[in-house]
Amino acid sequence: MKVLDRYSRQLPVIGEEGQRAIRNTSVAIFGVGGLGTLIARYVVGGGFRRVILVDFDTVSLPDLHRQILYATHDVGKPKAEVAARVLREVNPEVEVEAVAEAISPELAKDVLKRADIGVDALDNWASRHVVNGAALVLRRPLIHGAVQEWYGHVTTILPGKTPCLEELFGKFRELPACAAGVCPVLGPVVGVVSSLMALEVFNTAIGAPKLAGKLLVVDLKHMAFEEITLAGHCEHVPQQ
Repeated sequence: MKVLDRYSRQLPVIGEEGQRAIRNTSVAIFGVGGLGTLIARYVVGGGFRRVILVDFDTVSLPDLHRQILYATHDVGKPKAEVAARVLREVNPEVEVEAVAEAISPELAKDVLKRADIGVDALDNWASRHVVNGAALVLRRPLIHGAVQEWYGHVTTILPGKTPCLEELFGKFRELPACAAGVCPVLGPVVGVVSSLMALEVFNTAIGAPKLAGKLLVVDLKHMAFEEITLAGHCEHVPQQ
C-alpha cells in the first residue's frame, strides 16, 4: 500500500477485502440536499463502483448553509447535475449518474434495480414511502435518515428482517413543522446525521450494518444519542 494512494487512509480500517466489497457496490442516493450531498461526498470519495443521484430540485440560496456540494453560482441549476459534476472531479474512478427527475414508483424501482444499496436522504414523507416500497419489492437494503431543528434519526431497513418506514412512523406525509414546505434545521446537525448515514452505507457494503433493527435518535441540542431496538419486519409493500 502506498502512503499517497487514494484509499490509503481507509484501507487500514476496513482492509483490502472491505475495499473490494465497496468497489463492487453501487449506491442510489434519493435526495441530494442537506443529507444527500455529504453522504454522496463520502461514498464517492470512498470508491464505490457507481453512485446514482436522484433529485429533481434546483439549488436555492437557503440550501447553501448545509448542502456542501453547491456554491452561490450554482443557484438555479439542477442539484443532481451539479452534484454529479463536482463528485466526478472528486473521484473519477467512480461512475456518477445524475437523475434529475421527480420520484415515482417506476423511477424508484428503475434506479434501485441498478443499485445494491438505497439511501433515503429525502425531505418529504410521501417520496420516502415510495422509495421504501421499491426497496421492499427489490429486496434492497435502505439507509433512512431525517433531520429537523436540532434533532435527527437514522435506521437501516433490511426487507424481511427489520421494520419498514410505515411500521415505524405510520403513514403520515409530512412533519408539522414542514407543512409550509420549509423544514427548519441547523447546518451542523445535518452534517452529523448524514455522516452517520454514510457510515451505515459503508457498514452495509461490507456486510455489517450496525443500525438494522435499531433506530438511532440524535439530540444535538443536548449532545445526546439514544439507540432504540425495533421489533417486527417488513414483508408487504406499503400502499403508496
